[in-house]
Amino acid sequence: MRLLNYLKDGKRSLGVRNGDTITDLTAAGLPDSVDALLAMGPAGLAKAKEAAAKGGATTPFKGARLLPPVLNPSKAIAVGLNYIDHAAESPYKDAPKYPVLFHRFPSSWVAHDEALIKPKVSDQFDYEAEVAVIIGKAGRYIAKDKALEHVVGYSLFNDGSIRDYQFKSHQWMIGKNFDATASFGPELVTADELPAGVVGLRIQARLNGQVLQDANTKDMIFDVATLVSTCSEIFELQPGDVIISGTPAGVGFARKPPIFMKQGDVIEVEVEKIGILSNSVKNE
Repeated sequence: MRLLNYLKDGKRSLGVRNGDTITDLTAAGLPDSVDALLAMGPAGLAKAKEAAAKGGATTPFKGARLLPPVLNPSKAIAVGLNYIDHAAESPYKDAPKYPVLFHRFPSSWVAHDEALIKPKVSDQFDYEAEVAVIIGKAGRYIAKDKALEHVVGYSLFNDGSIRDYQFKSHQWMIGKNFDATASFGPELVTADELPAGVVGLRIQARLNGQVLQDANTKDMIFDVATLVSTCSEIFELQPGDVIISGTPAGVGFARKPPIFMKQGDVIEVEVEKIGILSNSVKNE
């Protein structure tokens, strides 16, 4: 299934996408968000699948006002330097031996088709194409060989970064959490529709149609199972938690000359079999 949150007649609804249309699952008696559906556990997903099969009121996907596929995760953890070639192009050079983890606040991201906001204090607004891993089953100290059982699905993330602020200190928090500088969506694709651990999928970032990142998820240093297991050592993962799994080489600050996003640009993140996340850019 392709689950999403959207606005219908000004009210939030849970939908399932089928090609060019969205079927309203809230109208079929289900909750009004993916978050609430995941809180229901496997029974909620089963009910969603049943309702989707029956069909119902639909809305065209094109032009629909989407919301992020998870609205209020208890935790959103991003992963730095998780592709060897990206680590090599960074100031750090060497591939990490342990996942580089930092937090990302929901206030820092927008939905598919919403504008990213370039902060007025910086001209170093960078893009990062990433896969978002969404937890469906709670767990602590999850064994690696059981980790994928806790993943309900995947989405796309543009981990927009304000580079001059990111590198002001050893902690990346400020450069990664300016309001509305990242994007998340357009939907949650359930894990049963994708290769285990999303291994072997092409990942791209395109700025105004120009391909700037082009890699494959098989090149992650720490795979999805490792990331889930590692994060669960630190805290209990909850349904709806998000792990933003890292970006490959080709980011703007590493290019010569650097390429940064500016007002009027359109940035797209695409991952094979998951979809396309598209956003324009405007000045604060």
